[in-house]
Amino acid sequence: MTNSRLTAYVMLLGTTIIWGVAIPVIKFTLHDFPPILFLTYRFFLTSAILLPILVLTNQQALPRSRNIWLIILIGLLGSSINLGLLFWGITYTTAISASVLGATSPILIVLAGSFFLKEHITNSEKTGLIIAFLGSLALAVSPSVVNHQSGTLGGNFLIMLSNLTWVAYVILSKMTLKQAVSPLFLVTSSFVLGFLSLFPLALLTTGSLTDLVNEVVEQPFISHIGVWYMALFSGALAYFLYQEGQRRIEASEATIFYYLTPIFGVPLSILWLGEKITLPFMLGSLIIVIGVFITEYKRRKR
Repeated sequence: MTNSRLTAYVMLLGTTIIWGVAIPVIKFTLHDFPPILFLTYRFFLTSAILLPILVLTNQQALPRSRNIWLIILIGLLGSSINLGLLFWGITYTTAISASVLGATSPILIVLAGSFFLKEHITNSEKTGLIIAFLGSLALAVSPSVVNHQSGTLGGNFLIMLSNLTWVAYVILSKMTLKQAVSPLFLVTSSFVLGFLSLFPLALLTTGSLTDLVNEVVEQPFISHIGVWYMALFSGALAYFLYQEGQRRIEASEATIFYYLTPIFGVPLSILWLGEKITLPFMLGSLIIVIGVFITEYKRRKR
């Protein structure tokens, strides 16, 4: 194993831990901060951290003009669009379901990698992907079928939509990083664009800049810690580690680490938030695990 690949593994494992903890943190903090206010506050903090670092490290050079619109699209996909859907979904579903459903995005990344990056998929891998997708679908619809919780059903599908936007973000980022665009520039632009896109909406929901500031300041200190965690660790640090890590190895290889996020998110959701694991959840998760095992066992063996 080369030093570069080992470094990538360490970076991606660190990202996995941070993002695994992030789902319960988001669920807890949303009790006080509504999604738009939470994300606007978070994007502001992350941008304020990353912009000086970008300037000091002399990586602020703009990409070629033909890449500007692609950078903007990547930035919005990775910030306000993806995270907006994720936070909106978590509002209506459990942190446990969000952790497991969110961890299935590599399934879609493998498919997208095959189509856009021409990565080969065998028949057995296709079988595993189909099984895992069916497990995700079963997990998503189980609240409505078993408990008639339409709100939770909607939340689960919002999580799945956020997965689709994350796939687009990953694939486009991988292609862009090959064009001499630095990971730090890509991450910083994402959060700056996220803040610029959501700030007007936050003003509309609160009425004025003064009301917006007051609403943020008046929230409990423990909820501010949740936003700071998302801004400092899940935002600035984790996004940079992910982009730098995936730059060093194959896209399909980098996605493997994302399967591990429920290992950190689910126990924390049970111990901290008091959430319960239901039988339909266990069955859906088991189907996903079987599908992932079939897909990745053949991939690793090859």
